[in-house]
Amino acid sequence: MNVGPLDYDVKDLQLVDRGIARIQWAEAQMPVLGKIRARFRRDKPLQGLRVAACLHVTTETANLMITLRDGGAQVALCASNPLSTQDDVAAALAGEYGIPTFAIKGEDETTYYRHIEAALATRPNLTMDDGADLVTVLHTRRTELLDHVIGGTEETTTGVIRLRSMAAQGVLRYPIVAVNEADTKHLFDNRYGTGQSTIDGILRATNILLAGRTFVVCGYGWVGRGIAMRARGMGANVVVTEVNPTAALEALMDGFRVMPIAQAAEIGDIFVTTTGNIHAIDGEHLAAMKDGAIVANSGHFNVEINIAALERAAEKRPVKEFVDEYRYPDGKRVYLLGEGRLINLAAAEGHPAAVMDMSFANQALSLEWVARNAGSLERQVYRVPPEIDQEVARLKLESTGVQIDTLTEEQRAYLASWEQGT
Repeated sequence: MNVGPLDYDVKDLQLVDRGIARIQWAEAQMPVLGKIRARFRRDKPLQGLRVAACLHVTTETANLMITLRDGGAQVALCASNPLSTQDDVAAALAGEYGIPTFAIKGEDETTYYRHIEAALATRPNLTMDDGADLVTVLHTRRTELLDHVIGGTEETTTGVIRLRSMAAQGVLRYPIVAVNEADTKHLFDNRYGTGQSTIDGILRATNILLAGRTFVVCGYGWVGRGIAMRARGMGANVVVTEVNPTAALEALMDGFRVMPIAQAAEIGDIFVTTTGNIHAIDGEHLAAMKDGAIVANSGHFNVEINIAALERAAEKRPVKEFVDEYRYPDGKRVYLLGEGRLINLAAAEGHPAAVMDMSFANQALSLEWVARNAGSLERQVYRVPPEIDQEVARLKLESTGVQIDTLTEEQRAYLASWEQGT
């Protein structure tokens, strides 16, 4: 497939062998996607369609791309975050699996958007996004390509918020499925996947002891719930900050302390933002933190911490990989991890493959659903069809050897009736 001046742009093709081994390791942890791949290889549901994907370039993503390719699609992949790319995986996808890949870990903003442009140069019929950057570029800079597009999918909470805004304003030009809203995605990927991998990223970057530390989680959505759960499990004293009264009440009843960020800033040792909103930790909060406070982000974009305010107020010094020290004039130090980007992908490997198995199964099946139903869909954001969600859960249970009950005919009749009461 001709994609323009570059068929790929990766760091080093000599990393191919290492990338293949890691992709195969993840494949063994992704049995649900494996079953879907076997069917796709046989039925070719995406035959003749071009897919542009803007996702974190990881071992799990590689297995999704291979599944789409085996389903008949022509696939091009670019990174959805400058720090999340695994360079050996990108090399293997381009050099071994024949998938045009445009991603280099640590790429600057210019390169990041050039890579999105390269993926879009394939004139996609379907898009697959993680944060809606590709969709945004398509709707702003490359509008001439929109006539080719029949639909897409979106992986993240942040991306779904952007897409719903576009749909409400009447500017979204094609239907997109919000994969993030599948129960088998957000209940597991966001909570268990991000919960574990965020802690993993913090520990890899710092090697600190969590036990006995005050750990502040900003936001108590599914991601925040998962991080708070894991931090408490490692002995941390967890504090939650929230703007939603219901979520704050849930955090309180889950046994966490709840308070405003201005109050938490004075007592916290480690801070993690998970809100999906700008400046959840602002300049005044950073200035109020104790000496040695560690700040990280697990939201999709690096806007949740006011980094500009931090850089205006304090002198920056890199102290180790993924750790920058900011020293205030009075000598106080605040440490920012991973440049304020997704710490679980900047400093670690992201979600465990066993969790991404369900998320990417939803991606593959939702893309198939869009391709099959595109002619009857409106230009809006759709939830994952319940039958897809249930099928992913069924396949996951089957892969673990767990069996569950099924309703009897008597029970089905009872649930469908209204006559029987007390």
